[in-house]
Amino acid sequence: MTMWFEDVQVGARASFGHYVVTRAEVIAFAEKYDPQPFHLSDEAAETHFGRLSASGWHSCAMTMAMLVEHLKGTDQASLGSPGIDELRWLKPVYPGDTLRCETEVLEKRRSASRPEMGITRNRMTVFNQDDVAVLSFVSNGLIRTRPV
Repeated sequence: MTMWFEDVQVGARASFGHYVVTRAEVIAFAEKYDPQPFHLSDEAAETHFGRLSASGWHSCAMTMAMLVEHLKGTDQASLGSPGIDELRWLKPVYPGDTLRCETEVLEKRRSASRPEMGITRNRMTVFNQDDVAVLSFVSNGLIRTRPV
């Protein structure tokens, strides 16, 4: 069953994901994309982080991996995203953490210029194993309207 714009309900919530953060992955991501010292070694991470921590961009990538896994096998009418708002890295993500996601549909509107699509705004919050929020953002999604 396809999920069209008309099927999206403001206020709808979902919880999903289980992502175990590994030391090797934190360092590999940092080496390639965010080679700041506190993402590369425990010694250099003796800053306000206290120890080796994942890049915020890595945290976003892990979130996307959980979202794609959650949507796997569903027939989505998604057309992608024009971007995100209010990105906040709330707490460090450390090797050994286990992440999970919660979403809420904040609003939706039909596109004024493209009647074949609508726009949704969803709050994504990522929590660690202690139910501490570590990341949040508002995603803007484009989704097909139901064919006439």
